[in-house]
Amino acid sequence: MDFPFRDRLRAGQLLAEELKRYRRAKDTLILALPRGGVPVGCELALALGLPFDMLSVRKLTVPGEPELAMGAIASGDVVALNDDIIAHYGVKQSDIDQAIAREKVELNRRQAVYRGDKPFPELEGKTVILVDDGIATGATIKAAIRALHSAQPRSVIVAVPVGCEDALPDIRALADELVCLHTPVPFVAVGCWYNEFPQASDQTVLQHLSRVWTE
Repeated sequence: MDFPFRDRLRAGQLLAEELKRYRRAKDTLILALPRGGVPVGCELALALGLPFDMLSVRKLTVPGEPELAMGAIASGDVVALNDDIIAHYGVKQSDIDQAIAREKVELNRRQAVYRGDKPFPELEGKTVILVDDGIATGATIKAAIRALHSAQPRSVIVAVPVGCEDALPDIRALADELVCLHTPVPFVAVGCWYNEFPQASDQTVLQHLSRVWTE
């Protein structure tokens, strides 16, 4: 297995080899986190013959604590709140509502740019393979898993090419399965483990969506 990965597409191909038991599996789909997870997820979906979509996630942060998540919103009007954090910091309902409204602006922008009128898939009772290009702190992927749980999928499988070992125990506790091809030490950053790691733009996302949704 080549490592560091050549690029995100090659990483998706290598994930497909690890997840080949899900090839054309019934009631199973790939959900990628934009932007960087989309090239990986598209390649994985094409290799496994599975439906592909995206799960845009925006963290809801505690007022005055920009690094502390009290929940998340995701594609499909999914809202997941961390009641313990909200109670501990005494967050008011009005603050929660304002945070949701603020983050929906970016979600709606991505919805309009990436998918237009294409409806979000039904997740209840499905096996969801959640894909990103790597896990550093794990904050975004944890928010995504919590958001997915409220949609009642049958199971959530997190699949990433590379991750920081320190962040993985929390992911394992939240997901039904975690597939991570490499956990290098020291980790430093996700981009260190790709030979080619350009910033994923809206245009990059659109190019890959055109490819996978057409095929």
